[in-house]
Amino acid sequence: MNKVILMGRLTRDPEVRYSQGEQATAVARYTMAVDRRGRNQENSADFIQCVAFGKAAEFAERYLHKGTKIVLTGRIQTGSYTNKDGQRVYTTDIVAEDQEFAESKNAESGNAGGYNAQPAPAPQSGNDGFMPAGDDSELPFV
Repeated sequence: MNKVILMGRLTRDPEVRYSQGEQATAVARYTMAVDRRGRNQENSADFIQCVAFGKAAEFAERYLHKGTKIVLTGRIQTGSYTNKDGQRVYTTDIVAEDQEFAESKNAESGNAGGYNAQPAPAPQSGNDGFMPAGDDSELPFV
């Protein structure tokens, strides 16, 4: 089974190209920064190359941009080619099968829900650590 699930942020806007021929297919390439967490490591990230085809590529072109946090489901695909210098270059890409937003637009932009959020007032508590419930006559089930 070849299944990958990643959550991270795009490091740049997707680069989208269209294949040649009668039925041009969109191909989107982008890089995701995925947090790496370990016991003795400080926060670091892996930068993972991703590619999307067809409708998934069109979605990436339309909605994804640098900084967008997404959850990607796909598969690993390896390949190789010979560069200009005649050296063999090996590649590893994640082929996106599903891309979903991992946070709202407002959270991404640092906007608190589209309004100026005021901090909630500190609760008044009694000596026992609980807030007073108020008048029981207002409760519909008493």
